[in-house]
Formats: sequence, structure tokens, C-alpha cells
Amino acid sequence: MILLHNQLRAHRTAANLTQAALADQVEVSRKTINTVENGVFIPSTVLALKLAQALNTSVETLFQLPD
Repeated sequence: MILLHNQLRAHRTAANLTQAALADQVEVSRKTINTVENGVFIPSTVLALKLAQALNTSVETLFQLPD
């Protein structure tokens, strides 16, 4: 199983967005945002790109493979 480190929660809170608000922007459920933040769900490439765009950052900043 591939683990993925993510900084989604930190970037979302820095942008003063709730999980629900971010979910609305990227057209997914709040639960999807929650499961990504908690490492339960690895987002698709399209979702990762949408999240990065919504948070004005890069996919590589939000998600990293472990060393």
C-alpha cells in the first residue's frame, strides 16, 4: 500500500475555508475532503489538481510521497 503525506488541512485552514466550502469549490462532498485530509482516501489526479487550484498552490505542495 502506498502512503501519501498531505498538507491539505494546513492549506485549507490557512485559506480560512471549511471542509464544506472547499468541497463546494472542487465539486465533491465534505466527507471526501475529510477522508483525504485524514489519509483514508488518495485523491485522483483530477481532484488533486482541483484542490491545488482552489488553494492557489501546487499538487506537490499538497501531496508528497514518503521518503
